[in-house]
Amino acid sequence: MSDPMPEIQSKHSLVAKYVTAPLWEKLSGVVTKTAGFTLAKAIACAVQFDDQHCGIYAGDWDSYKDFAEVFDPLIQEYHGISADAVHTSDMDVSKIQGNIDPTAPVKSTRIRVGRNIDGFGLSPGITKDQRINVESLMKKAFANLEGDLAGTYYPLTGMAETVRQQLVDDHFLFVSGDKNLIVSGMERDWPEGRGIFHNKDKTFLTWVNEEDQLRIISMQKGGDVRAVFDRLARGIKAVGDSVKAESGSDFMLDPKYGYIHSCPTNLGTGMRASVHIDLPGYAKQGAAVLSARCEELHLQPRGTRGESGGQTGVTYDISNKHRLGYSEVELVQKMIDGVNMLYKEDVALCQAHGI
Repeated sequence: MSDPMPEIQSKHSLVAKYVTAPLWEKLSGVVTKTAGFTLAKAIACAVQFDDQHCGIYAGDWDSYKDFAEVFDPLIQEYHGISADAVHTSDMDVSKIQGNIDPTAPVKSTRIRVGRNIDGFGLSPGITKDQRINVESLMKKAFANLEGDLAGTYYPLTGMAETVRQQLVDDHFLFVSGDKNLIVSGMERDWPEGRGIFHNKDKTFLTWVNEEDQLRIISMQKGGDVRAVFDRLARGIKAVGDSVKAESGSDFMLDPKYGYIHSCPTNLGTGMRASVHIDLPGYAKQGAAVLSARCEELHLQPRGTRGESGGQTGVTYDISNKHRLGYSEVELVQKMIDGVNMLYKEDVALCQAHGI
């Protein structure tokens, strides 16, 4: 006998559409093997909040398989892929054509991906022991990094105030308190088992046990996207090889959904390649015009105060829109070409507006 189906507050979410009464009846009693996750835990955010678009998280790789009748159609709709689609990864920097125009007013470039190690739960479901084991494995893996990737791991537990303040000043620190992360189970046992690694130049970072086991980030000032992507590709390979050598485990990689993440919106590449660029011409036109143009270019504009931050002046965060169904190389190429196009158009808009 299944528990009664909870009321879904996010009426227009994908969860409300795909978690039907018959599927609840069928799947609500299922408990996943790796993390003991359930459908009720997966949809907690859509049940508790009324503002979710997607509204579901996976607690382990098993969740995507055990609850496939919910996840599959939801993922297909969100990412616009067909039921028989497969995902191909490609991190070969030599295939990237050109770079961002050096005269474009790009302040900084950042590319991040998520990775999760097979055999452990994903953040919403990961057990306390698994989380600590991921962290201890990563401490060993980070110690093996060499050259420009070598650096220091800073655990959140017992962090000295001076270290904490420096990481805040560098905009590297992730903090607790996000309502979705709390309700989905990602902040259990906070801050135990979490931490931040960065290299000496502060251009290669890894967050441990935040929304994914690993968030691997490459960044630097200016618009040299090729250099940022090259460092990211080398860093992912070095971390992956080191994890494999220490534990025998690989990153979770699914033939259909690419790299497995806790949030289905990040499936595939899990990659967000972004630049901060001044677009005063578009700023004059207004946000709606820029959004529409970015949509045509398969890009996503944001304000420069983070994920949901407002707009500050004329600086925009421009990133690839897609995650699944395209390779990393394709998405970085779209971002380079799209940003170059926006810059060219912005110059013309500035002239038209006399800016």
